[in-house]
Amino acid sequence: MSPTDELVLASANPGKIREFRQLFADLGLRVRPQSEFGVVDVEETGLTFVENALLKARAASRASGLPALADDSGLEVDFLSGRPGIYSARYAGEPKSDARNNAKLLEALSGVSGPARSGRYWCALVYLRHADDPVPLIVQRSWEGEILQQPRGEGGFGYDPLFWLPSLGRSVAELDSEEKNRLSHRGRALEAMLAALREASRR
Repeated sequence: MSPTDELVLASANPGKIREFRQLFADLGLRVRPQSEFGVVDVEETGLTFVENALLKARAASRASGLPALADDSGLEVDFLSGRPGIYSARYAGEPKSDARNNAKLLEALSGVSGPARSGRYWCALVYLRHADDPVPLIVQRSWEGEILQQPRGEGGFGYDPLFWLPSLGRSVAELDSEEKNRLSHRGRALEAMLAALREASRR
């Protein structure tokens, strides 16, 4: 990749856009959100994070004519057999609401304590060279934690106020952005994606 490369980020989520811009700040890549090209969110009909990320990346690449980067991420809770999973952003229905999603999760875990509250964030990250790329680059990373009994912290977005990191003694919402980017499922997926892109460029 050259320092002048551009790519379109297939997301309309302000929190994700902000995080990806921070993560790409020192990489010499110009990241353009899909809103610049009039792309609207595609219907996420996939049954996995990877399938949904591919749907989003193809739509953004086709509309923009640029390589596309898309992620699909969410929270998997062991007691809930993996829910909310791919439905994390719309767990409480439409319109999407972090507050209502968090409230529904707490209700679903009411009376549950101990290891049963364990869970993990997942991020599937997909890179397409063009809309019809038959060999997309795909990486997946997770971030282990526990679900709190009540929210803590003011930062982040989504389920961050409820996602407890025992090794740090803090919720994700209590981390600063630099620390979150370094430790998170999304930050580590991006690191792996960049390694894969470097490898692909040498072929």
